[in-house]
Amino acid sequence: MVCTARDRAGARYKLKENIEQFFTKFVEEGKATVRLKEPAVDVCLSKANASNLKSFLAAVRLAHRGTDVEALPLSVLVPAKTSEVEKPKTKMIIMSRRDYPLTKNFPYSLEHLQASYCKLARVDMRMLCLKKLRTLDLSHNHIKKLPETIGDLVSLQELNLHNNHLESFCVALCNSMLQKSLQFLDLSQNKIKALPVQFCQLQELIHLKLDDNELIRLPFKMGQLSQLRFLSAARNKLPFLPSDFRNLSLEKLDLFGNPFEQPNPLVPSIQLKIPLTLLESAARATVNYRIPYGCHLLPSHLWEDLELAKTCQCGSACLSCFIQTTVTMNLHHVAHTVVLVDNMGDDLFLPEGGS
Repeated sequence: MVCTARDRAGARYKLKENIEQFFTKFVEEGKATVRLKEPAVDVCLSKANASNLKSFLAAVRLAHRGTDVEALPLSVLVPAKTSEVEKPKTKMIIMSRRDYPLTKNFPYSLEHLQASYCKLARVDMRMLCLKKLRTLDLSHNHIKKLPETIGDLVSLQELNLHNNHLESFCVALCNSMLQKSLQFLDLSQNKIKALPVQFCQLQELIHLKLDDNELIRLPFKMGQLSQLRFLSAARNKLPFLPSDFRNLSLEKLDLFGNPFEQPNPLVPSIQLKIPLTLLESAARATVNYRIPYGCHLLPSHLWEDLELAKTCQCGSACLSCFIQTTVTMNLHHVAHTVVLVDNMGDDLFLPEGGS
């Protein structure tokens, strides 16, 4: 065992067959790190006498191999002063490529990591081992695609990807553990054209920034983001908003600089003139009558179709056969503060349904 506390009553770690790696590049300066397997922590040693540190590390190596404690070359330990005990590092900010660690791992204790202006073309896989990470800021890089394993960061609350080269947000992330943790997401100033319908499964989101992308639509189930309070999607290519948008309850909404269409009200007498397919009829009945379904009862493609069913203004479900139109909506019913292209407080939304 090794004790890391001054009074020996603090953290104690098993050494036998429990050391993953030694970091001794700066041992001559009295610094070293011992990485343990279980728990996954780094024991950082600093301000030590180089000779004594080497002896200590040699003893730790022997303990790792199972050498009897009586045979270990240990000297009498002098209790460390409080000022000499290095606390686990919880925050790291890197603002240039020159300062980016290429050979050294990130401390496992990190809770906040910012790596901006580092010219990263992809997310560093070493970051995905930081299970305590709550804030990850990778803004101002060259990232084109997000790895699915970001969803394994179970504590992640804030993800900042502002000013990268992203073209999409993958479905796997929407189905990941981020559903329960992610509260802040900044995807602004990328090249995203659309978000998947499953994006609305990130139901803990409070703050969402989508400005300066190439969005031509928002997910039609946007209203399911019940915790969302701040939404900005300025300077995109949105011609309308989904009808479900009216279910949001926002504090601030910014839609400035989008080419919204003029309203095109539905003629009361218009009806679909084509017969509904068997698939459409069955899907509508399943949703409308709340018949239980799931991936264990239906083939995956049918289950996914049902999950993507739209809701008409009349309350009925529809799958792929519907008439689409645009009408006006007062967005001050959705948000306390609204930033629009005019001062009318009205914008466009899209009700979708079938006859």
